[in-house]
Amino acid sequence: MPFTFSFHTDGGMNAAQYDKVIKQLEAAGAGHPKGRLYHVCHGEPNSLHVTDVWDTMENFQEFGKVLMPILHELGVAPGEPVAEKVYNIIEDAVPA
Repeated sequence: MPFTFSFHTDGGMNAAQYDKVIKQLEAAGAGHPKGRLYHVCHGEPNSLHVTDVWDTMENFQEFGKVLMPILHELGVAPGEPVAEKVYNIIEDAVPA
């Protein structure tokens, strides 16, 4: 059963920090981790939030072993993610 995980960072995460996180995840071989179905970064450039959809809790936890040290190194306090079971997914084409 899929789960959503929403991160609303303590103190916010800016666009420069987010971009660095993505680059470091790619460098660590975790840019497209096993089990992550969707990744969305949203909000204002100085206060971004992340919502992911994962296939299992276990795959999310494995990814966290790579993600958390990167966040701490970059000074991003991730706070506690809000995890919820997915009831339904409707996949539409994203407008260009």
